[in-house]
Amino acid sequence: MNKRQLGASGPRVSAIGLGCMAMSGTYGPADRAEGIATIHAAFDAGVTLIDTGDHYGMGHNELLIGEAIKGRPRDSFELSVKFGSIRNVWSRAVGVDASPRAVKNFVAYSLTRLGVDYIDIYRPARLDPDVPVEDTIGAIAELVKEGYVRHIGLSEVGAETVERAAAVHPIADLQIEYSLINRRLEGDILEACRRHGVGITAFGVLARGLISGHWQKDGERQAGDARWEDPRFLGENGERNLALVEALRQLGEAHGASVAQMAIAWVMAQGEEFVPVVGARRVNRLSEAVAAASIALSPQDLARIDAAVGAGRNQSSLVPGSEAPRTADKPR
Repeated sequence: MNKRQLGASGPRVSAIGLGCMAMSGTYGPADRAEGIATIHAAFDAGVTLIDTGDHYGMGHNELLIGEAIKGRPRDSFELSVKFGSIRNVWSRAVGVDASPRAVKNFVAYSLTRLGVDYIDIYRPARLDPDVPVEDTIGAIAELVKEGYVRHIGLSEVGAETVERAAAVHPIADLQIEYSLINRRLEGDILEACRRHGVGITAFGVLARGLISGHWQKDGERQAGDARWEDPRFLGENGERNLALVEALRQLGEAHGASVAQMAIAWVMAQGEEFVPVVGARRVNRLSEAVAAASIALSPQDLARIDAAVGAGRNQSSLVPGSEAPRTADKPR
């Protein structure tokens, strides 16, 4: 698999990254053996960027990854870790703590669970409304000096935060949801990233499976699958979004590509600074995703896709009438 430079200051990583959240029960029961097999298959396919969060499965995800990478040369892969999400005993998010003291506490636990000496990219999972982002980035910068972290990233923040963070320390990348039906990155956020040499690791490129070509509105509901509570998947909203999937399926036939592969290839075609992070918990889904790296979409292809899906049709990741996007900068 080809590699891409992740921002002006970041590492060179595989053109597609593997997001591991779903391996820890977010979209249904977790299968430890299948999760490890999927990570190993990703390495075999040339994927080097592995993304997780210390709150995925309340630490389960980091332990799973730690088991999967055991014995592999440390310089053969990159670990991207999010921190700061505060959870209760039911694994529900109840706040964010990105204070300097918390940063150094969280990283100690992550290093232990992963079984590594350093993390390649470390980032707050969300903006802490009670802590200036300069303080958070400054604390991670100290970890960079100490060798526990190699690069600093951001997640789900607006243009102002990108500007303020970059003034403290070079930022490797912004991790943000971005897909054919979620274009809110475009505009001032992307402009700020390009101005400061910040790469984009795009998650949700398949809209949590909605535009994967595999989601069925009448499919069997699995316990713990959060998508059955997401307005994008339900009722008339789901009907409209699945109609877009069918349009993408028809366009993919010319490339011999699946809906998922077309959606991933579209993100990659937005610029060399884009690295889609594809969530997979089974080997067969991973195989389909990594094949998208070989699809080259022409300007004509991109125009047809925008015409079929509707460029900028849905600037939020959610349908009209649901909760607002979470990327806006919060006042201090």
